[in-house]
Amino acid sequence: MVARNNAPDIMHRMQTNTGKTLWEMSHDQPVMLVFLRQFGCTFCREALADIAKKRTEIENMGMRIVFVHMTEAAVAERYFHRYELGGAIHISDPDCTYYAAFGLVKNSVTQLLGLQFLMRGFQATVLEGHLPGPSLGDDFQMPGVFIIQDGEIRESFIHKLAYDRPDYFKLAKCCTII
Repeated sequence: MVARNNAPDIMHRMQTNTGKTLWEMSHDQPVMLVFLRQFGCTFCREALADIAKKRTEIENMGMRIVFVHMTEAAVAERYFHRYELGGAIHISDPDCTYYAAFGLVKNSVTQLLGLQFLMRGFQATVLEGHLPGPSLGDDFQMPGVFIIQDGEIRESFIHKLAYDRPDYFKLAKCCTII
């Protein structure tokens, strides 16, 4: 198990748009909990596209994908539809309380101005077409991915840099039930 701050305690309060808590869902089947950067971020949009490409494979392995975002549900659902993730299960966290409970930190201004950041931004924006939009949350909040089963974190990917690109399929394979 990978322990993260207050994550196990707070799962009981993390209610999804379906009305179930994260705790309940993780006892039904393994959950891939994806904390997103704000929806205007190029790298958030890249993550949504990456997950959309692997969604069917991940779900066919018995894994449920749940997103955490920093905006109201209706706004989030527009982005999920845009990235072919309609019907996504998600949790709104505008104050980033859940992000903090899972140990996700804020990045620095210098990190957002580095050469690698600009190069990856060029790749995601120009080459892959994930154009940035208006800021819809905390621009400094870092994302992360957690695999949760029976209320315990089994695996995680904590972004060190805003442009890190996790292998979602590989993460899902750690706890599949099929």
